[in-house]
Amino acid sequence: MLKQPAAKYSPFPPVGLADRQWPNRVIAKPPVWMSTDLRDGNQALFEPMDVERKLRMFKMLCDIGFKEIEVAFPSASQTEFDFVRRLIEERRIPDDVTIEVLTQAREHLIRRTMESIKGARRAIVHVYNATSKPFRDVVFNMSRAEVIEMAVAGVRLVKQLATEMPETEIQLQYSPETFTGTELDFALEICDAVTAEWGATPDNKVILNLPTTVELATPNIYADQIEWMHRHLARRDSVLISLHPHNDRGTAVAAAEMGLMAGADRVEGCLFGNGERTGNVDIVTLALNMYTQGVAPGLDFSDINAVAREFEDCTRLPIHPRHPYVGDLVFTAFSGSHQDAIKKGFAAHKATAPGQENRPWNIPYLPIDPADLGRSYDSVIRVNSQSGKGGIAYLLETGYGVVMPRRLQVEFAGVVQRETDASGGEMTAADIWQLFSRTYLDTVEPVKYVEHHLFEHGKAQGIRLTVEVGGTTHPLTGEGNGPIDAAVHALRGLGVAVQVRSYEERSMGASDDGGDARATAFMELARAGERDCYGVGIDANIVTASIKAMVSGVNRMGISAIAARRAA
Repeated sequence: MLKQPAAKYSPFPPVGLADRQWPNRVIAKPPVWMSTDLRDGNQALFEPMDVERKLRMFKMLCDIGFKEIEVAFPSASQTEFDFVRRLIEERRIPDDVTIEVLTQAREHLIRRTMESIKGARRAIVHVYNATSKPFRDVVFNMSRAEVIEMAVAGVRLVKQLATEMPETEIQLQYSPETFTGTELDFALEICDAVTAEWGATPDNKVILNLPTTVELATPNIYADQIEWMHRHLARRDSVLISLHPHNDRGTAVAAAEMGLMAGADRVEGCLFGNGERTGNVDIVTLALNMYTQGVAPGLDFSDINAVAREFEDCTRLPIHPRHPYVGDLVFTAFSGSHQDAIKKGFAAHKATAPGQENRPWNIPYLPIDPADLGRSYDSVIRVNSQSGKGGIAYLLETGYGVVMPRRLQVEFAGVVQRETDASGGEMTAADIWQLFSRTYLDTVEPVKYVEHHLFEHGKAQGIRLTVEVGGTTHPLTGEGNGPIDAAVHALRGLGVAVQVRSYEERSMGASDDGGDARATAFMELARAGERDCYGVGIDANIVTASIKAMVSGVNRMGISAIAARRAA
């Protein structure tokens, strides 16, 4: 059991923003997106990406639509430096994409960083130093004034070196690292000092990145901190407030959303949330959350499977199967009640009335249309021991064109349930079709349909029905008010007396070999002293399908043994 935390941990103090405005706002437009997959994301990998994989990742990020990409910490290693040089010298950076490089506010690291970007058309130089009291007191042993001077001196050097490389347009980004643990008045003081040193103007904006370097509190506290800074910053029209949420508390996405409502302009993160410790904010989730609210995020995830597979190959990290929007099982329902609701939702959506084609997406349990992400509906519903009739019916309908009546759904669900309970595993659509065929279409009881011929007898419909019982052929004759009634009377020649409770027929499209469209007949039979039972028949001829369904039901009711004895 966890021990009482009160003595060891203290709650994070509130900002005291009594008139906060962000709770009443919504996100109406996308932020400026900055991917740090190649830097923050890469440094968190068991095996950092080699150059080939980093180049592939960079290209994918460009294709997705990122216009700002943090590519390296060039002063950290020769490998990082060389990667930046390769992007520049091989002209791999699209004209509308700006690379970003990171450096601590230390002179020799800044000089090495500036050297790495020579010849680039445009670059963001991201300078940072920690600002919270534990760092000032324990790590740096510096006063507030000394920490401010560290930041300002670093910015001054970047500004000086930028004048020596006029071919490259330099934008400054400054991060007060550990912002969320820094006193707000001090965070404001150091940020204002930086923008003053750079000479920020509306045409030469400084990016102030206010990170949750470590998540210390609930995301609403972060939103209050961002709104406070948004209100109090000097030269606010010359600043872009950027968010860089980490996920220590598992609330990075919420923190980013609330931070945007609080006045931020930009978000830094990784595609699927990888990054140091518990990761950076998940940009795919954040962007697609906006998409479900009718806000075009400006990033292209229309083929999310391709993005996911390339990401996994480059990073060697697996994406969780239940990861929002992209996991292999995220559009998959095993629960019977969920499956039934989803099936009905698809049916209602498909039956859209003319003029309502653009009505809002409104499928139960699916907040986004999988097709918008390049996902198919094939895996939306899968079946295991927790599943119900809705999911089973959906798989047979979408995969094999068999649209079962509701009572047949209930009956067959019991057959599937017994199978999955016995196996303990999942059943694919193919598995379900094989079980359906064994249960209804390929019955091995003695009565087997051979052929039939219809004839008219006055106002009655006659049938000459040939069946095989126990290997012996039996010609049967019956009359009724139609072919089905006539077949019921014909079977009495074997001592089989049944009633047709219900009958439905459906078209199921062309056969597997491309032949004529086939029909499915569903027949619910009753017999005194026996449970009602369904039979199913499939044939290009609907009458033949109907008679096959009747024979299927007779066999499934267990009365074919009676027929065999009578025939003998």
